[in-house]
Formats: sequence, C-alpha cells, structure tokens
Amino acid sequence: MNKQTTSWYSPALNKEMPAVSYGHSGFALLLVPTAAADYLEYERFQLIDALAPHINAGKLTVYSIDSINNESWLNNDMLPEHKAIRHNQFNHYVFEEVIPFIRNGMGSDTMVYCSGASFGALHAMNLFLKRPDLINGAISMSGVYDLTEYTKGFWDEQVYYNSPIHYVPNLNDEWYLSRIKSSHHIHIYTGSGDYEDPAANRRFSQVLWDKGIWHDLGIWGEDVKHDWPTWRAMLPHIIGTKF
Repeated sequence: MNKQTTSWYSPALNKEMPAVSYGHSGFALLLVPTAAADYLEYERFQLIDALAPHINAGKLTVYSIDSINNESWLNNDMLPEHKAIRHNQFNHYVFEEVIPFIRNGMGSDTMVYCSGASFGALHAMNLFLKRPDLINGAISMSGVYDLTEYTKGFWDEQVYYNSPIHYVPNLNDEWYLSRIKSSHHIHIYTGSGDYEDPAANRRFSQVLWDKGIWHDLGIWGEDVKHDWPTWRAMLPHIIGTKF
C-alpha cells in the first residue's frame, strides 16, 4: 500500500498540522478522528488494514488528519464561546486547506467524501452539509448529530450552525439543498449495543427525509457496540456494497 505522510503550517489553525494518505487512485475518503485523537488513529486501530483490499484495488485513497477537539469542545479550561471559534477554525482548515490539498494531488474532479466515527461522525456530516460544493458526501458511524451533546449546556449561534439536528430543519436555501440532495453518498450507520444511540440516528434520519434528502440509514444489532470492531466492520461494508 502506498502511504505518504505530510505536514504544513495551517493559517486557519495557526499551528503545524500533519496528514497521511493511503492509496494511489479512486475517490478520496477523508477520515476525521474520534474525540481528541490524531491523524494516525485509524491506522493504529487497524481500520486502514480493514480497508486495504479496496485501497490496494485502486477503489479509493484514504486521507486522515488530526482532530482539534481537545482545543475546543473537550477543553474544560476554555471559555465556551472560544471553543466555538476554534471549532470554526477547524472547519476552515478542512475547507480551505485539506480539500484543496487532496484535489491538487488527485485531480480537480476527484470525488471527496468525509467519514468519521463517534464525535468524528458528527464532524464528517457537518463538514459535508456546510460545504456540499466542496465535499460530495459523508459516511458517519456511531454518531449523534446534536452538538449540544458536547457543549456542556452552552448554546449560541455558532453551536446552532454546527449542529446538524438543529440547522437542517431550517435549511431552505436551494443553493445548499440542491447540492446536498445531489449526493449519492450520505450514509448514517450505528449499532444498537453498548454506548450506541440508534434513536439519535433515527431522529436525524427523519430530519433528512423531512427535507427530501435521500440517505442510507443502517441500524445494526444489539451485539454491535460503540467500539473499533464495529467500525472495522462497518466502513469496509459500506465501501464494498454502496460505492
């Protein structure tokens, strides 16, 4: 497998940000880490190994970046409004730096999808919904789509605009809706076992259907827990059967 690591100083985040890619062709899958993890998390927990048959066959190239959740919503020493500012800086980093980096390397017409598990699932979905002109879809696993699950009671306009369960019902701008609806790859998957929240996924699914947004909802069984074995099974299944 072709693996390449890189790093650059991010103007959006005002810090050095590493990234890694796996593969040589196909569409691009951008992985957003869970919680406060780093760009090598998905490799460390063998998710890249699980995807290796698809990567080696040239179906996709996987990119992975650092999270900055420990500098925003998971930083208990930070003012909540500053957490929201930092969260938006991460969004800009993805939109203005990461996506252009991917397309500069793979081609301007490369399809780019975001994916993540747990907190990364919310980020992946939010990034796609906010910029469907740049990102072509999302694969979200074991997520919730309500940012207030992480804000410890804080609420402001920026929480609203980064919380899909809140802003999608009020999204009436056809510029956004038409681009979101044109995606053939909005995949929302979860288990029903320990620490999973299938009800939250069903609620968000209904929000999307109410807006006429086609998507793929997968609710797996009570033996499917909020853990790496689940995501190592889910993501290759989705790539193998839906793409």
